[in-house]
Amino acid sequence: MGFEHVWDERSLPDLPFDAVVDASNAAHPPERALELVEPGGRVVYIGLACDPSRIDTRTLVLKDVTAVGVLSASPGLDTTIRAYASGAVDPRPLVAATVSLDEVGRVLAGGRPKGAGPGPKIHVGPRPDR
Repeated sequence: MGFEHVWDERSLPDLPFDAVVDASNAAHPPERALELVEPGGRVVYIGLACDPSRIDTRTLVLKDVTAVGVLSASPGLDTTIRAYASGAVDPRPLVAATVSLDEVGRVLAGGRPKGAGPGPKIHVGPRPDR
């Protein structure tokens, strides 16, 4: 999708990270994100796994890490909305598919809708027919 400096678990460089964004859908990356971030750093948890994720809060506290979730992005919403509205950002490559409510269970269980594109997001349509 054109992002620079993107790695998977196997290819992570041995570098200090001031911040880590966990946008995965697996249960173990939240703990790994906390291990990777430098003391005093920040971890942003925006991914959700089917199974509960576990982190060691002692590591969080002793490393003085700030951990935030989705609502912490609220201060940036106005700027983001303006960027989308002006056309400066095209979000379409991020959306793999839009599904109806009756398809949500399969998607949350890890299924990918037929004909889905390569993007990471699956949207739920507001109408029964999408």
